[in-house]
Amino acid sequence: MNSVKTAALMTLLACIMMAIGSVFGGRQGMYLMLLIAIGMNFFSYWFSDSVVLKMYRAQEVDENHRLYRLVAELAERAELPMPRVYIIPTEVPNAFATGRSPSHAAVAATAGIMDMLDEEEMRGVLAHEMSHVLHRDILISTVVACFAGVITMLANIAQWAAIFGRGDEDDGGNPLALLATIIIAPLAAALIQMAISRTREYMADDEGGRLCDDPLALARALAKIDNYAHYRVMPGASKATAHLCIINPFAGIRGGLMSLFSTHPPTEKRIARLEALDRELHG
Repeated sequence: MNSVKTAALMTLLACIMMAIGSVFGGRQGMYLMLLIAIGMNFFSYWFSDSVVLKMYRAQEVDENHRLYRLVAELAERAELPMPRVYIIPTEVPNAFATGRSPSHAAVAATAGIMDMLDEEEMRGVLAHEMSHVLHRDILISTVVACFAGVITMLANIAQWAAIFGRGDEDDGGNPLALLATIIIAPLAAALIQMAISRTREYMADDEGGRLCDDPLALARALAKIDNYAHYRVMPGASKATAHLCIINPFAGIRGGLMSLFSTHPPTEKRIARLEALDRELHG
């Protein structure tokens, strides 16, 4: 059901983008947006992982590193190819997975999370990330983020065009369509992006808890990371990559309308679901 929901929301994003193209340029504009969407997907498929790893100054580690050994254990348990493993040189605890497919994946964790969590909690975090790899969540969320970003950019262009580009003689446009492009389209795109991201996070929590057979260890890890994230922003973090991290690196911005645009479900709800999963698995 979650996969069907994700596919439907991604289709809706593409339709919004093509509708904006139609407002600007009719059928030709719609086809142009379709070509841009295809180009974005191509770039995301081949290059998004290397870009993200460079942004966070991630350093690859080998089999001698404790992080590598934990990932290798979980990859074997999940019957997944061994991903590349990276350490991020910051004390802020967080972790993420990236890559276009299970055979071209990378798992990264900060030095801070390795110091903060015990062995079971760290295994829970990595099980969560390996679940993202298994279900190709990173490719999905990256493509969705690209769609939402382009829609927001087009809305900004439409706003400036409305302010400076319309003369008294210009009566060919549809003001309602323009208003929808400026206000409704980027709002809808952002809400769809967040809905997809939250759905995949819940799925990864559930699958990760089952993979490590210790949902409570993952719950404890989420609580610790979330608490830290309210005081420190992860260096290199951006709104474009926040969806990758196990805890939103901007978790300090919370409450009110801001919670609608969070890339992650509330940590309290994630912990409650993990506790329910532990009761299901262990009685």
